[in-house]
Amino acid sequence: MPRFQNKLFLPHFQFFCCLFLLFNPSITLALIADAKEIERQLAKPSALSLNKNGLADLQRFYAARNSQPVWVTANPASSLLDTALTFIASAETEGLDSEDYQLQHLQQLQHHAGQSSSAAVELEVLTTHAVLMLARDLARGHLTAAAADKDWHIPQRTFDAVAFLQEALKKNRLHQAFDELSPKHPGYQSLKQTLAHYRQLAGNHTEWVHIPSSPSIRPGDTHPHIPLIRQRMVQAYAADGVAEYHIAASGNQHYDPELVTAVKAFQAQHGLNSDGVIGKNTLRAMNRPLTWKIRQLRINMERLRWLPENLGARYLLVNTAGFKLSAFENDEQVLDMRIIVGRDYRSTPSFNGALSHMVINPYWNVPVSIAVKDLLPKQQSDPMFFTNGGFKIYPGNNRNGEPIDPDTIDWHSLKRGFPYVLRQDPGKHNALGRLKFMFANSFDIYLHDTPSKSLFQRDIRTFSSGCIRLEKPLELAAFALNKESLWEKFTENMEGDKTITTHLPKPLPIYLVYITAWTNGPDKLVHFYPDIYDRDSSTLRYARW
Repeated sequence: MPRFQNKLFLPHFQFFCCLFLLFNPSITLALIADAKEIERQLAKPSALSLNKNGLADLQRFYAARNSQPVWVTANPASSLLDTALTFIASAETEGLDSEDYQLQHLQQLQHHAGQSSSAAVELEVLTTHAVLMLARDLARGHLTAAAADKDWHIPQRTFDAVAFLQEALKKNRLHQAFDELSPKHPGYQSLKQTLAHYRQLAGNHTEWVHIPSSPSIRPGDTHPHIPLIRQRMVQAYAADGVAEYHIAASGNQHYDPELVTAVKAFQAQHGLNSDGVIGKNTLRAMNRPLTWKIRQLRINMERLRWLPENLGARYLLVNTAGFKLSAFENDEQVLDMRIIVGRDYRSTPSFNGALSHMVINPYWNVPVSIAVKDLLPKQQSDPMFFTNGGFKIYPGNNRNGEPIDPDTIDWHSLKRGFPYVLRQDPGKHNALGRLKFMFANSFDIYLHDTPSKSLFQRDIRTFSSGCIRLEKPLELAAFALNKESLWEKFTENMEGDKTITTHLPKPLPIYLVYITAWTNGPDKLVHFYPDIYDRDSSTLRYARW
């Protein structure tokens, strides 16, 4: 009799077990995914289609835990799998693509893992692989910087994703550890928030009005394109919430003061002179599609991930794309100025270093390429150019000999090569101005003053030969010396012609970067800059974004 009762009881028991497992998927997964299966899968990984590095990371991770599963466990209360999948889905908010981490495939595996032991093991292993990949991408960048941008020379951070994940699991702080991976700089967070908002607009099929090209439109003019520009400002308000953009759309063709104020604010946001004149650069900025700006936000978030995790307590950020130099102290911007950067064919690269000293009343030792391409033609057209400009001419590479009288040289006969050395004396005409800021680098680039102050009023300031010209050299000198203001003797020395070297009390980190979307000031508004060196386009092509 008992045996008969057992036969009746067993099918019912199995049925209720199946129901229990069906409505408790974590238990189902725990029963299917086991250590031996994981070990076998990693020993023959062809079905997982992993690259060599990805496989090595997985093998190292699971070897340290005797192939025990992480996400598919015997703990019915475990939510680690949900935490991991939520983390992978968050790649989109960071400007990355969740499908690079197989999110959809993982979700399908999660759905079927209860009926298939192989699916459960695949879910376990591929979830770990995706988490390791995304953690590394958030901490140091998705792309290899030097390959994506040949002009980027700032070393990327090294990051051991396996050690990171092991530590986070050991301390039971996986969620917090995920949150700490991406850059915490306020500028990155502003780009992230703007990206989310712009994607929402794109999801609503927002398309910004296109304004046809025309001659410059000036304040007070009447022009048929003005109603379109009004409409564009209304769209700009919806996108960025700038108070000055909050105007009414109308058919009024008069370029009135209210619209002028809106256009000036738009110009300021897009790195243009806020003069209210609607010229080609302003029209180009207005006509940038929303889809392009989304891509621009993504690639600049990636560039910020390429930077070191800790930039320093006090540092300089030179944004060549934005024509700006900013000084930071404890991540607060304390100084901001306009700069002039290299021409497109002498573009300023992205690299880092540390300011070590300043030179008051510097000589300018002219590079041969500049002497030949820029200065020689001026001397050939004006025989007094070198003399009036305070240039000395020396034979060969000998700056210690007697200078040569420029009138004794047939400058028009120089067809190939340049057998002289040019050096410009200190003074008001010196191309380096009164101050030069030096830091060791392989590009022979430094920061300096300039006598050509009017160039700072231009929209696109690509006039130098690669070095950085400064709008406010004295303010930078005070910051570099960690002083609120310069002492009287310092400014007196600048009025003379004597060359004086002043060493900084402590090296000052400096980062020259190319960022076309960035925040300026406390308002957290994202400013967009022209892609002057075409690096956005080339890097986006490389990333296939």
